[in-house]
Amino acid sequence: MSRKEFLTQVGVLGTSAFLFQACDFKSANKGVMGVSPVIAEPADSEDIFAYIKRKHGDHDLTLYRQIVGAANEFKEGDLTLGIAAESEQSRINARALLANTRIRDLKSHSLFTDEIYELIAENTAQNEELDTWTLGELKEFVLSQPEAEIKAIMPALSSDVIACLVKMMSNEELIQVGQKVFNPIPGTQIGSKGYLSARVQPNSPTDNPTDIVWQVFDAWSYGVGDLVLGTNPVSSDPKSVAEIEKALYDLITTFGLEKTISNCVLSHIDVQAEAEKIHPGTTGIWFQSIAGTVKANQTFDVSIPKMQAHMESRTGQFGLYAETGQGADFTNGHGEGFDMLVHESRKYGFVRALQSQLSRGKSPEEAPWVHVNDVAGFIGPEVFKTKEQLVRCCLEDTVMGKLHGLTIGLDVCSTLHMDVSLDELDWCIEQIMPANPAYLMALPTKNDPMLSYLTTGFYNHVKIREQFGYKINDAMWDFFKKIEVIGADNRPTEHFGDPTWVYYQYRLAKKDLRTKEEILAEGRKTIAEIEARGVPIAQGFGENVWDLHPELDKKIHELYEDAKVSLWAEMPSTFVQAIPAALPLITQSKDRKDYVYHPETGEKLSAKTTEQLKAMQAGWENDAPDVQIVISDGLNALALTDEGHLFPFLENLSTQLKSKGYRLAPQHAVFTHGRVRAGYATGEELFGNLKDPKQKKGIIHVIGERPGSGHHAFSAYITAAPVALWSEKGKVDHDITRVVSGISDTSLLPTLAAEEVAEIFDGLYKKEHISDQSIA
Repeated sequence: MSRKEFLTQVGVLGTSAFLFQACDFKSANKGVMGVSPVIAEPADSEDIFAYIKRKHGDHDLTLYRQIVGAANEFKEGDLTLGIAAESEQSRINARALLANTRIRDLKSHSLFTDEIYELIAENTAQNEELDTWTLGELKEFVLSQPEAEIKAIMPALSSDVIACLVKMMSNEELIQVGQKVFNPIPGTQIGSKGYLSARVQPNSPTDNPTDIVWQVFDAWSYGVGDLVLGTNPVSSDPKSVAEIEKALYDLITTFGLEKTISNCVLSHIDVQAEAEKIHPGTTGIWFQSIAGTVKANQTFDVSIPKMQAHMESRTGQFGLYAETGQGADFTNGHGEGFDMLVHESRKYGFVRALQSQLSRGKSPEEAPWVHVNDVAGFIGPEVFKTKEQLVRCCLEDTVMGKLHGLTIGLDVCSTLHMDVSLDELDWCIEQIMPANPAYLMALPTKNDPMLSYLTTGFYNHVKIREQFGYKINDAMWDFFKKIEVIGADNRPTEHFGDPTWVYYQYRLAKKDLRTKEEILAEGRKTIAEIEARGVPIAQGFGENVWDLHPELDKKIHELYEDAKVSLWAEMPSTFVQAIPAALPLITQSKDRKDYVYHPETGEKLSAKTTEQLKAMQAGWENDAPDVQIVISDGLNALALTDEGHLFPFLENLSTQLKSKGYRLAPQHAVFTHGRVRAGYATGEELFGNLKDPKQKKGIIHVIGERPGSGHHAFSAYITAAPVALWSEKGKVDHDITRVVSGISDTSLLPTLAAEEVAEIFDGLYKKEHISDQSIA
């Protein structure tokens, strides 16, 4: 049965508008439990600390965090953290208290102290005169003075000071700062005033190098892509990563662009280091997601010493590509009581310290490339929901990055469960672009075929350049003229939007002796094969060169409609009953809406489920299995219920694991409204009280991915850890887990994925765990 036939049969095609309205996005309850107390109007010139003393008689850390948090524009994430402003008047009062506070006092009262905070402090210059200023005076200085004067004090601005400064600014004021502070990459115009670069994001649901390389041809046919060719991998296997790096590097070197643009596979930085050993010299700039606290970085399996060690090895032109995003820390369970904006600013402080390390002993022209991508909107409505909040976040982060001296770009993006539609992203882009960030993402369309979220397409870049007069790095613009997609008049040529023409130029550079017609025909055939795999390739344009071709635009809107259906689809009880040896379980989510809007409820087990798991474990007696399979609907129940998805995967996974000698639990734990951490919680309940602390036990959590790609794909999260770790609540987390994603009958085939999952589990189970040596 085809996917269309399946959707038609279950009666969900064309119903997304009804589902969207029925879920009442706009009226989600903000409640009162997560707000700060009323922040009263300050007395004359009263600062935060005088206010706290007047209210409490002594310093109170909780109230301090609440005042600083209340100064933020409203976002759902601050509400969850319990530090959102109680009212607009409280927000105004909190900002007034901040404006009256001297920088030295803010620096001497930390909202939260750990090694990241201390590293930032060590890398913040001393300026005694600046320390005597109030934040209000700092704001006036930044708004009124030219770039040179602002840059003179920037090294002495701590991350917390920068965050608090940004809190007090309106959107218009943030744009004003964004328009005059720039930190270009050495030897380029990337990040300069009047320039907007692009990271080509050529993602493939199957890590297919052909899909990836052809999306680069596609980008270049529109004159887009001058910063980095950066793909998000499905597999984190070093061999797979190395092959993709090699393919991208070949593309760059064939055109002689190795000093102009870099390649990157956005796997963990340790994996990139391994990939470099496989094909030396082919990895470009190295990537890592980072967080604002030590514990939050542990979720990414990142530490300060690890990052510093990797920076020591980056001796060439390309250094570090970091990604951040407001809300990532608290959604990973590490909010630490202070607000998302300060968390985000500390991430930039961490990058600034690493950049300083990379640049040590080098002239400004020799400094390795370092740039940051703020992925605003990727997490979901638990951080913020609306298009206005997305704009605010992007403006805040752009200015904070610039004031840290960083080259900062944006992923202006939206998940399918946010209140930002496919078409509303264009409005967001228009509001943000006057602040002149360094770069944006670039895909054939707004819809990422692998990550299942909405971001900026190639045509958005073309429109932005036309609308705002922005240019791209001069060296890359010259290349686009050389391959004849841009003419001598700086306007598109007849080859604009034709990826087969760029492929033809590539083959000429490879000394291919075939005729032009033969090469172009091969290109057209390859595009058809790529699109059959569900990866769109943009060709041509609409009425204007910045319009997506009408047929492709229609397809993307159909995918968006299907995604809305998928997001709100429930997993039928009849389907659960059809899963072999299924034990139906529930989390603490009350319903689908609660699950989508309050993700933490889907991470916690209900009381009934805890009792069911205890009963399951009791049935094992003294013969606990090696691995428990967990199944959850996730954000797309259809990823499991589609024919040919879950059942062949489970059957082959069981066969593969048994062939390797592993004992499987006799029942599958099947969750309605389950998230990834519900799997870890299941492992804690089942394995945490076993007798041998060194014995390894594992879970394989099969869960529906974010909808949006049309693949209805699911993932498998694979964890193997000693009982001693399972016995500590929250100790088993993403940092020791591997994932295989994009599993679908139209992408990574379920039977093949099962083989890969079993292989990875076997490797994790046999690998000596980092904590094994300390277990008594």
